Amino acid sequence: MLTIGKREASGGAASGGDHRPQVAVAEREGVLVCVLSGIWTTRTVAFVDAEMRKIEARKGFAAIALDLSAIEKMDTAGAWLIHRLVSTNEGRGVEVRISGSSDAADILLGAVREAVRGDRSAAERTPPNIVIRALEAVGRRVFEMRDDFLSAMNILGATIRGAQLKLGRGHAVNPAAIFNQIDRMGVGAIPVVVLMSAIVGAIVAQQGAYQLSYFGADIFVVDLVGVLILRELGVLLTAIMIAGRSGSAITAEIGSMKMREEVDALTVIGLNPIGVLVFPRLVALVIALPCLAIIANFAALGGGIAAAWLYSGITPAAFLERLRVAIDLSTIFAGLIKAPFMALIIGVIASVEGMKVGGSAESLGLHVTASVVKAIFVVIILDGLFAMFYAAINF
Repeated sequence: MLTIGKREASGGAASGGDHRPQVAVAEREGVLVCVLSGIWTTRTVAFVDAEMRKIEARKGFAAIALDLSAIEKMDTAGAWLIHRLVSTNEGRGVEVRISGSSDAADILLGAVREAVRGDRSAAERTPPNIVIRALEAVGRRVFEMRDDFLSAMNILGATIRGAQLKLGRGHAVNPAAIFNQIDRMGVGAIPVVVLMSAIVGAIVAQQGAYQLSYFGADIFVVDLVGVLILRELGVLLTAIMIAGRSGSAITAEIGSMKMREEVDALTVIGLNPIGVLVFPRLVALVIALPCLAIIANFAALGGGIAAAWLYSGITPAAFLERLRVAIDLSTIFAGLIKAPFMALIIGVIASVEGMKVGGSAESLGLHVTASVVKAIFVVIILDGLFAMFYAAINF
């Protein structure tokens, strides 16, 4: 709240003492003369607000003259009351004359006038139609995608180029950090990966057997489960679970370090934050995800064997015998080839979102959510691109 004294408001000397704001009104030859006096501040303007509103409602004069020379003190609340009187009369076409104010008072009244005008223009601004808003949203997303891509290439390039723990010192990578991350992201994820894959494999087998039984082709459920799990679902489900489990953890860890300025501290002491924080996690993901995909394939096939045995009476021996005919090495490698690329995508996206975290817990939560959503989306897109590529080369 800006406050100016009488010397600044009117240019005269302060008379001392606290006085309530007063307005002396007289009409001379069609001009309404208002002499304002006293202290016009937040604590006192309530005493004169009703009288000022009565003056605003008066009509029948061609001009209004405001004399501010007797004001002892004024802040933005008093200036707003004066501005309200001025703007009301100007809106009716009445000429307003202000006298007795100093440069400081003029600046204060001008600031209040600009603030009120800005609020009014913002309120009167009509929102764009739905087409413009949709195009604007698309444009913003495109620019965000560009920024994310550049950040991802920066992290990936710095990881591939350097992979040092210290800037310019050629320090070797710490294997303990990589094995620690493999233990957390790989070994720790085995139970949930096995459980989810076994359930999905059983569901695919049960639904396939149910549909194929109408054609007397129950045995072909083995082909369905084997090809679908080994080429697509095994690695895709594993990548999605790792994106939700490990990708969010990477974003949360790096983001919390960014919030506590630990990332900046690493740079200050001469360490490369990407080499220290990102590189071990990327290497661990590239190693762990293919291994988890293999485990997921076995678990899903196990679930498929159990469901086929219980639902269609196909024994495990018959299932395995038919599986040998249905698949070959290309089926297995078609799925496993995708795993390292998906791991890189998950790790890079998680690291980018972690580096973008601001200084609040809300920012951390938003970027963790964005990390999981973006990673899953890009992983699915990558799986579709691989499918089209395999079809093009007849693999």
